[in-house]
Amino acid sequence: MLTFFFSVTAVCFADEEEERAPGRTMADQATKEKKLWITVDHSRIEALKKDFRSGPEVTRACLSCHAEAAAQFHSTIHWTWKAYTDDKGHVYGKGGDSINNFCISTNNMQDKGCLSCHPGWGKKTEAINCLNCHGSQSINWEESFEDLGAFEGSDDPEEQEIANEIRGNIQAAVQSVVRPERQNCGSCHFKGGGGDGVKHGDLDTSLTKPNKSLDVHMGLDGRNFKCTRCHTTTLHNIAGRVYTKPAAKDRKSLIEDDLTPKITCESCHSSSPHKSESKANDHTDKVACQSCHIPMFARVNPTKVSWDWSQAGKTKDGKPYTTEDEFGKHDYMSIKGQMKWAKNVKPEYFWYNGSIRSVTARHTIDPGKVVQVSHPMGSRNDENARIFPFKVHRGRQPYDKVNKTLLTPMLSGPDGYWKTLDWNHALTVGSQALDIPFSGEFDFVDTTYVFPITHMVAPRENVVACNECHTREQSRLANLAGFYIPGRDNFQLLDSIGWILVLAHLLGVVIHGLTRIFTHTNGRKEGK
Repeated sequence: MLTFFFSVTAVCFADEEEERAPGRTMADQATKEKKLWITVDHSRIEALKKDFRSGPEVTRACLSCHAEAAAQFHSTIHWTWKAYTDDKGHVYGKGGDSINNFCISTNNMQDKGCLSCHPGWGKKTEAINCLNCHGSQSINWEESFEDLGAFEGSDDPEEQEIANEIRGNIQAAVQSVVRPERQNCGSCHFKGGGGDGVKHGDLDTSLTKPNKSLDVHMGLDGRNFKCTRCHTTTLHNIAGRVYTKPAAKDRKSLIEDDLTPKITCESCHSSSPHKSESKANDHTDKVACQSCHIPMFARVNPTKVSWDWSQAGKTKDGKPYTTEDEFGKHDYMSIKGQMKWAKNVKPEYFWYNGSIRSVTARHTIDPGKVVQVSHPMGSRNDENARIFPFKVHRGRQPYDKVNKTLLTPMLSGPDGYWKTLDWNHALTVGSQALDIPFSGEFDFVDTTYVFPITHMVAPRENVVACNECHTREQSRLANLAGFYIPGRDNFQLLDSIGWILVLAHLLGVVIHGLTRIFTHTNGRKEGK
């Protein structure tokens, strides 16, 4: 009976969608394409025509016009990698005490392997590389400047020609200034954690030029939104960070406040996105839009779902080795341990109010339990919380057996684990870099780390079906307890009353039918 009910409901939803939902109309108004005025051609700016010999020279040229940009950017999390400091002195962010359970490395700008995503020049952090976000031509800056210095003083005509070509490439790249494009953001965010799709699951290179079936907002054959369409910016602070504090404090639509950041679904679609009187609108106060509209993530490229560092250090014939899985991804590396990748991953669901509780390298842990390095905050009784989809990355990583803290090894460089395969040395150097005590005694502990799933929004015909949650077998919401979900949960009294009513109705129908048959038969006899 319940299966029939939810099948009918799903059909009703489909029929309702034949008439355009008000939420889609509102979204069209909110995101109506505006003509953007471009008032400068950077190829004509004299400051950008000089013979550049280093990255910081390029930055100085940019700042000769954009005088306030450096001061603004230096205060943002993209530069500092620091979110905030709590009342106990824990500094959250990659540049502080935060730790994760995938690349686990010493942060605070100490591990040079992490600096490939920092928007400075190469491995130096003293000057902003404005072209990381605003350049439309990608070149290897460090290599280009080195090669220019090597070839330009040569007497060889061929090497002089090479130097002139490099010089031309540098100038073309410097002058090709744009508002941030998808590839600018993706150069770091698609490949965070050490490779394509490692971290988020809903962010990888498949979103550089996606189709509508992968993401209805970003698809080239759909809306073709750039990242900046939703991740709006004020003084170089980019909206959307959702880890330590909510990305948005309230859920306003652009109809209510046309200056609100377009960072929540409600911003464009309102809190009643479906057709009026639709049952789906009754879910929006407790269920995030993403829970229904992102049925799977990592739908094109695989994402890493587990990482066991305790298995690192194995060798074959005395040498490090690697193996690959069915996706062509490394599932074992001597320098990294055992890893597992997956595609078309079903999210896990938690109550989420926009903030995530995190463990830093200075927090005390309980190694007898799975350590939640990060976990969503919120509950059913929290008016700001919604049932939200997450990727949960499971890890096994080193911890200090005496101090009961997670450890941050130095991974790259001559003292790093990738070079030495010596855990004790790497953990000692890493702890020293963060000025965190290390007892010298370590072991490994199981951990989890969460990533909110907000990208890869599927077309409406592929959304999560009602009976995927409202079912007693393999419900998507099986891990959420403490409240009643129709179709998923048994409520004995209600079920008993229901069955009594069903049986009573059935008995009434039988009695009515027998009465009709009996009276009809008697009537025929009397008529004779």
